[in-house]
Amino acid sequence: MNRIYIVALLLISRLSVFAQASEEVTGVVKANEKGKNIELVGANVYWADTQIGTVTDFKGEFVIDRYGSNTQLVVSYIGYETDTIDISNNRFVEVVLQSDELDEVLVAGKKAGSHMSRMDPMTKVNITGAELCKAACCNLSESFETNASVDVSYSDAATGAKQIQLLGLSGNYVQMMTENIPNFRGLATLYGLNYIPGAWMESIQISKGTSTVVNGYESLTGQINVEYKKPVDSERFFLNMYANHTGRWESNVNGSIHINDKWTTAVLAHYSEDQKSTDENDDGFRDEPLLKQVNFINRWDYNNKKGFTSQIGIKVLDENRLGGQMGFTGSRPDDQNIGSAGQLYGINIDTRRYEGFYKAGYMFDDDITSVALVANYSFHEQNSFYGRKQYDASQKSFYANLIFQSIIGNESNKFSTGLSVQADEFDEQLWMNFMAPDTRQWLNRNEFVPGAYFQYTYTLPEHLTIIAGGRVDYHNEFGTMLTPRLHIKYNLTPNTIIRASAGKGYRTPNVLAENSYLLASSRQINITDNIDQEEAWNYGANITQYIDIAGRELTLNAEYYRTDFENQLVVDADQSVNAVYFYNLDGRSYANNFQVEGKYELLRGLDVVAAWRLNDVKTTYNGELMDRPLISRAKGLVNLSYSTPLKKWQFDFTTQFNGEGRIPSTLSNPEEYRRAESFGAYQVVNAQVTKYFRKWNVYIGAENLGDFKQDNPIIAGSDPFGEHFDSSLIWGPVMGRRFYFGLRFSIDRE
Repeated sequence: MNRIYIVALLLISRLSVFAQASEEVTGVVKANEKGKNIELVGANVYWADTQIGTVTDFKGEFVIDRYGSNTQLVVSYIGYETDTIDISNNRFVEVVLQSDELDEVLVAGKKAGSHMSRMDPMTKVNITGAELCKAACCNLSESFETNASVDVSYSDAATGAKQIQLLGLSGNYVQMMTENIPNFRGLATLYGLNYIPGAWMESIQISKGTSTVVNGYESLTGQINVEYKKPVDSERFFLNMYANHTGRWESNVNGSIHINDKWTTAVLAHYSEDQKSTDENDDGFRDEPLLKQVNFINRWDYNNKKGFTSQIGIKVLDENRLGGQMGFTGSRPDDQNIGSAGQLYGINIDTRRYEGFYKAGYMFDDDITSVALVANYSFHEQNSFYGRKQYDASQKSFYANLIFQSIIGNESNKFSTGLSVQADEFDEQLWMNFMAPDTRQWLNRNEFVPGAYFQYTYTLPEHLTIIAGGRVDYHNEFGTMLTPRLHIKYNLTPNTIIRASAGKGYRTPNVLAENSYLLASSRQINITDNIDQEEAWNYGANITQYIDIAGRELTLNAEYYRTDFENQLVVDADQSVNAVYFYNLDGRSYANNFQVEGKYELLRGLDVVAAWRLNDVKTTYNGELMDRPLISRAKGLVNLSYSTPLKKWQFDFTTQFNGEGRIPSTLSNPEEYRRAESFGAYQVVNAQVTKYFRKWNVYIGAENLGDFKQDNPIIAGSDPFGEHFDSSLIWGPVMGRRFYFGLRFSIDRE
């Protein structure tokens, strides 16, 4: 009855409220714990005597539209005294809640690991620093172990390349971003997940479905954006050390300096190395490559306190991967005694990458209108060989985006418009046999894509948000591209939210750069002429329900997405066991993805996340519609995270369930080199224990506790220069149980 009464009042007052100009109130909610203020994630903020409100994000911050003449804002959080404040004409407020328990045995200051924003019209999952600490998280590829939306797996058993999957499709169709700059495209696709150390990341945002048009046309299934630690609010000093029992160790050192009230700078440095060769499955090949990586960022931030801000920075990376048979030392192929009985099959991938970025923005006096420029340049060079195959490539990329944002009449009608340009220069050379110069293939190309876009956002406070946008881009090879996209969010009730999206995306496939792991096989590479641009529609919807149970909030989410390809690069390993064919789609290709997920604090300090996903992914191969290979048709996840009072200890446990899937046919191989045409379900378990001290913490953990490994992942490993060698049919873990230890030390800013 109370809800019906409130809805009736809202309907009666709608006209008067709608007539008023919308004005946002922003703020931050903190908790006082032993004299120190800690940001509270997930605190409730709502207008007094209403159900109209929001929750704080991973920084404890919130944004809420004013509601009529109501000036009483209520802030509450379990374990703290509820506070009601009169905001009057304030636009920004800082609220510090006090504990309502004398002994402070509560979930004080415990930050939500990941959450979905109630305000964002897109289906966006925010992974916070707290979530990243639940696992070893040496780099971006390992940061999704406790996440139900993104899968990470090895793409082959020899190079250590990892691929993500979102909505049942590979990471090629996900737009990778670093601080809203498209990044890790082309040559960096396969190994880019390893280029961002976990200790550098402030947060990760995962957007499912098509993204907005502001960041470009390339998002087909979603977008992953990484936010680095910022000089303004990151630790003064941070040290992270990690080592595992197989000989991998790494060190991360971060530091930030506030030079004055306008200038800040930060340095992020990383070094990692794998020192020990392991072969737990006794196939004669290293289970993972020996790797050395040096990684560095220096960035500067400027804020004149009068509306202008800017950032500038450089990134440098040097990485070497050494894989192949045990005992291989990394000699170049032309230095080996080709044809000798004792010749070892080796893989060496030597990479150098340099980046420079610049951002500038100006906020006009109305605090509504703004203009910004984002620019990034990268140079990526990779020299590699796989047995007798040699692949050398370089890529130069430039990206710029000029963005203008303002309103039309009032803040319920916002728009963004701008101009962008993406330019890429690829220089690729492939020798199928480096001893035979006539096997060399050139795959050089230049791309230049200028574009313009407009995006309109309509907001009916606390009820409806619509984002409609379109962009026009001109590709120097493929012509004009039109990209329409639409997002809708509707609040059925304050605790029931429906979202829907639809849109189109394009991308230029990089045949060798994105599939170079296939060179670690004896398969011939057959690429058809005139590879077209990939083009797909994506549409879907989700519903999120928040339910209060025993003073704690249960979050339930159900979603469905479909991706329909109008054109696609088909990677066909089914026609022949001795070749892989790349050609344009001739037929249907689609992906259906359905997922349900629940989150709840079952007991004080014990968070539970459970999810289940079904994948229906099919592509036409050589005229036949078939399941895409090496993808599990079902996926489940259970994550338990328990923190003791005052967060002195934390225990994290994750179980990943992976369903069965299809394997490309190997029936034409000799019997000893054949594999089953499908793989069965399997389970992977990870666990970690963390002990917290005042300025530092130590953690120990294990990955793949059950020691599950794919049987015989390499075909014909005893004859790697023969015609049947293949390391690319990977559907499960190739490495067994891993124990690790680490420590983190930080000197926080006041």
